[in-house]
Amino acid sequence: MLGIVTQAASAAKNAPKLRFMSSSLVLTLVFAVAIAAGLLLKFWLASRQIRYVARHRDGVPAAFAQTVTLAAHQKAADYTVAKARFGLLEMALGAVVLLGWTLLGGLQALNQWLLSWLGGGMLQQLALLAAFALIGGLIDLPGAWYQTFVIEQRYGFNKMTPRLWVADLAKSALVGAVIGLPVVALILWLMGALPGSPWWKSWWLVGWAVWMGFNLLLLVIYPMFIAPLFNKFEPLDDDALKRRVTALMQRCGFASKGLFVMDGSKRSAHANAYFTGFGAAKRVVFYDTLLAKLSPGEVDAVLAHELGHFKRRHIVKRIAGMFALSLAGFALLGWLSTRVWFYMGLGVSPNLAAPNNALALLLFVLAMPVFSVFVSPLFAQLSRRHEFEADAYAVAQTSGQDLSAALLKLYEDNASTLTPDPLFVKFYYSHPPATERLARMTAGAMT
Repeated sequence: MLGIVTQAASAAKNAPKLRFMSSSLVLTLVFAVAIAAGLLLKFWLASRQIRYVARHRDGVPAAFAQTVTLAAHQKAADYTVAKARFGLLEMALGAVVLLGWTLLGGLQALNQWLLSWLGGGMLQQLALLAAFALIGGLIDLPGAWYQTFVIEQRYGFNKMTPRLWVADLAKSALVGAVIGLPVVALILWLMGALPGSPWWKSWWLVGWAVWMGFNLLLLVIYPMFIAPLFNKFEPLDDDALKRRVTALMQRCGFASKGLFVMDGSKRSAHANAYFTGFGAAKRVVFYDTLLAKLSPGEVDAVLAHELGHFKRRHIVKRIAGMFALSLAGFALLGWLSTRVWFYMGLGVSPNLAAPNNALALLLFVLAMPVFSVFVSPLFAQLSRRHEFEADAYAVAQTSGQDLSAALLKLYEDNASTLTPDPLFVKFYYSHPPATERLARMTAGAMT
């Protein structure tokens, strides 16, 4: 009888430990399965895209037979296939690196080394984040170099020199450190200074407000202070085009801080136009490559499309969506950061005598994309719907023929394939393929 009582007491004493081990093991298994499933899904989709595009390489779709040459169509197919094949290698490397950081102990080793060198505290946590970013950047360097100086170069898009590429890299790292480290330091401080309950006093709620405020501030300061570090922005000096664009914006009730031309040709032959900034800091920016390729009417139509995003409140909706998702993310991180099994299940032993806040941030950043890949088609579908709505607005404000011609030129000049795999489109494409966009314009079925 005494033995039975002793065994029962021992079992009760060990129950929390067993539950912790069970939760940790479950997370490890779920994480590993999610990595494998996501990788297999992405490999399968990329393989479908490669086969589909290659199968349709030798024939221009009937709708474009009079406007797109076979040579241009084949270039787009070859460019798409080359990027997709390289993407397969990047996905495989990414999975290996992710496992190396987590279940294989890379983050654990880096954290322990910095603890032994710096001890616990804010300096060690910031060093951990900086070292993680530096190592990750070094791992990504060969792929970025190959993408720019092999693939983009082969198809005539790259205009960068190695010196400019390195200079951009250094500037990006410096800007990231100067802007990012203080914000991260503040969030880490909040994680240690504020209580976990009640919820309205929790660090994750205040941290979310800080993060959102930082992102809104960045929308204001980026066009004025950060973008000019990388490109030259000259006021649009084509008076006739300026009058057309100004009249269009006035007709649409849109005010901006100015019309600018960016020297995009310094880096790439790709063409684009965009709005940047927020509130009174909004700017209209045209790539010089865009102005060289499109007629004034076509520039009007492209700008009207971008205006459509504002008039249909897509920008506000996306910011609101970012607010909601970020709030959910911060709340989830706030809960997970207090669970020992969260760290152990992802291959890291939490510190016993030092804060674990930087570890929690890094593990969260590493783990979330593994699971979010399965819901990414929902966001892609919403983005495509917004593009259709912006097209409809542009057709109502300008010439549908000009918009069709401009889009076709941009698809051709950017070597965007006219024959993507339909399932790949549904999963990944943020913009509808040319066939769908132009068919809607022709049929007048846009909503």
